[in-house]
Amino acid sequence: MNSLPYRRGVGLMLFNPQGRVWVGQRLDQTVENWQMPQGGIDEGETPEQAALRELAEEIGTDRAEIIGSSREWLTYDLPPELIGVAWKGRYRGQQQKWFALNFLGEDSDINIHQPHAEFGSWRWVDFDRLVDLIVPFKRALYEQVIAEFAMLAEDLRP
Repeated sequence: MNSLPYRRGVGLMLFNPQGRVWVGQRLDQTVENWQMPQGGIDEGETPEQAALRELAEEIGTDRAEIIGSSREWLTYDLPPELIGVAWKGRYRGQQQKWFALNFLGEDSDINIHQPHAEFGSWRWVDFDRLVDLIVPFKRALYEQVIAEFAMLAEDLRP
């Protein structure tokens, strides 16, 4: 299965004014795992455009500004039981450009009840709790994202 390519995508670390990070609980999970918004890059779209589109599609708001991005593309592999199942079996995992964003709105601007909803609930969490909440196969990726945005998170804390 290592011959399968990675799906190109983006990931979003959305900070509120208190320096906390948005996470959602996926509808397609049976266990309590949370994640930050992420998604694929459409043909002809820049990673920045994809990030803002995914923000609107997944959490129902465009009330944010990009304040940083990962230096490198980061990857994760699907666990063996999901290879051949996720993304119609075309990919072995994702290669993502991650973006840090400042949330400029109010909590009431967030609407996860979208036509193709991915999340059943959401909350703001402390930056240092992110790794504990994520599905195990993405933990190494989250550790890299946290390392990338640690200085931004520190600057955003009240």
